[in-house]
Amino acid sequence: MRRIVHALALLIEPGWSVCDLGCGDGSIGHCLAQSVPDLSVSGFELHPREETHIPVQAFDGLRLPVEDDAFDAVILVDVLHHTDDPMILLTEARRVARRAIVLKDHRTSRPLADSTLRFMDWVGNRSHGVPLPYNYWPEERWSTAWKDLGLRVDTYRTRLDLYPWPARWLFESGLQFVARLVPETADKGGD
Repeated sequence: MRRIVHALALLIEPGWSVCDLGCGDGSIGHCLAQSVPDLSVSGFELHPREETHIPVQAFDGLRLPVEDDAFDAVILVDVLHHTDDPMILLTEARRVARRAIVLKDHRTSRPLADSTLRFMDWVGNRSHGVPLPYNYWPEERWSTAWKDLGLRVDTYRTRLDLYPWPARWLFESGLQFVARLVPETADKGGD
């Protein structure tokens, strides 16, 4: 988790308000708030846990109970591949993020990527009751989705050093990425 927080902290500006969408117990949002000065983090989750590290509000998985442009940034950490339709949450993140969407997720950019990711998800999530639709996208599909939402890639990294060698080759190479997406224009169509 430390390494994920470090990768995300490089993409979040001090003083921002951040929506941690699909935050679980809020551990990552809490650690980010400790790492980035003056950060305020609010979590949203389908089924909030009784004990969380940040304030967490329930939402229906389709629409956040906040106004347009409510946050400087929305973070989605290993969330979208757990949804039946990642575009629903990406569209909602686009609606509520003024400055950026920060993603950490998976991509299928090597042979056997899908089976490796399925195994990793099953091991990491089966005991927590997390939905496992195994909805992994290749890079081209991610790029199309971002373009369709009027977002451009500000930062895109595939080397995160989440695991020591040789686990890095097995569980990271061609499988993981972080990205900071920003609106193509400062104006999101309003005025």
